[in-house]
Amino acid sequence: MTHLLLIIIYIAFISLGLPDALLGSAWPSIYPEFAVPVSYAGIISMIIALGTIFSSLQSDRLTVKYGTGKITAASVGMTAAALFGFSISHSFVALCLWAIPYGLGAGSVDASLNNYVALHYKSRHMSWLHCMWGIGASVGPYIMGAVLTGGMPWNNGYRVIAVLQVVLTAILVFSLPLWKSNHESVNLENSKETSEDTSKESTRVEKVDEQTGRKRKALSLSEIFSIPGAKAIMVSFFCYCAIEQTAGLWAASYLTLQKGLTAELAASFASMFFLGITAGRALSGFLTIRWNDRQMVRLGQGIIALGVVVMLLPFSSTFALIGLILIGLGCAPIYPCMLHATPEQFGADQSQAIIGVEMASAYVGTCVMPPLFGVIANAIGIGLLPIYILAILILMVVMFEKVKGGRSIVK
Repeated sequence: MTHLLLIIIYIAFISLGLPDALLGSAWPSIYPEFAVPVSYAGIISMIIALGTIFSSLQSDRLTVKYGTGKITAASVGMTAAALFGFSISHSFVALCLWAIPYGLGAGSVDASLNNYVALHYKSRHMSWLHCMWGIGASVGPYIMGAVLTGGMPWNNGYRVIAVLQVVLTAILVFSLPLWKSNHESVNLENSKETSEDTSKESTRVEKVDEQTGRKRKALSLSEIFSIPGAKAIMVSFFCYCAIEQTAGLWAASYLTLQKGLTAELAASFASMFFLGITAGRALSGFLTIRWNDRQMVRLGQGIIALGVVVMLLPFSSTFALIGLILIGLGCAPIYPCMLHATPEQFGADQSQAIIGVEMASAYVGTCVMPPLFGVIANAIGIGLLPIYILAILILMVVMFEKVKGGRSIVK
């Protein structure tokens, strides 16, 4: 049962990645049709991100009340509906409206699934699952490209992905007994600890947490922020996604404007950054068999630092490309291993709440830091990209080291 559920979770991660890069690949066809400026893609992305941040912050409350299986199925279903809504949209306003359920669905399922995997599976699965997400994110634009190349409108590309999400929703609904079975086994293992908790009074309604088998209440934001190390890990996630998204967004422009490559060649080389992340996560899964999560995060940070140094070398554009690939490889283990370390660092009874704010912080970093570099690049020069990444990396290293490790996972 456990292995079958893991297979379903792997499929879920591939499917979750499918729509993430669709907007970027379809936008060149969308904005002329709707007669809006090309920059309006940022508005849709911001709406999605805000919805994701909000639902990530609510993930603890929702998971305690409904359980991971139901939240995952409902969220994927909401995402499928939003993608179908995109496929029948004929105005920019309609896209903005459908972006709301898209973002709300994405945040809840992301936080709930990541916490479930962190609690119940080894670190290698977290790395490989995020590698599967990368594969899905790569396949999505390929599907859209095939649709457009075949002479069909962009709407059909969204419709294909929507159908795939509907299929996943059906699989998740039929798999609900598996989540329940695993929940009952966890409850049995924790019956002694749970019975001790029942003697404690609480001003809130407590439920048995599906993921830990212990009675607990959902934590408020003020309670989460008061947990030692919570603010530090939030900043760490903010910094990680700031590095990943800034490098990914500005790599091609850096290679073109700073290193003199043609736009076509720069775009091809910039994709190496994302290939580095995907391949690196596949490799990280094997490395976690030998090294723990904190060691893997530190390894990734060291490789990013090396990549920045290589980018700063005053040599040919080849060194800049190697540096970008190294930064991608360095990014690979950090996000999944920081997520997987959460139950150990904060306790299984608090991990869902912490992962919710971790992911919300990550999305804030995605929204804020790449545009901020755009302002800096416009005012000073795009050659500051390696320095910008290095400054964020230093902050991430300092804040991550403030988070104490070694706390035993409650099982």
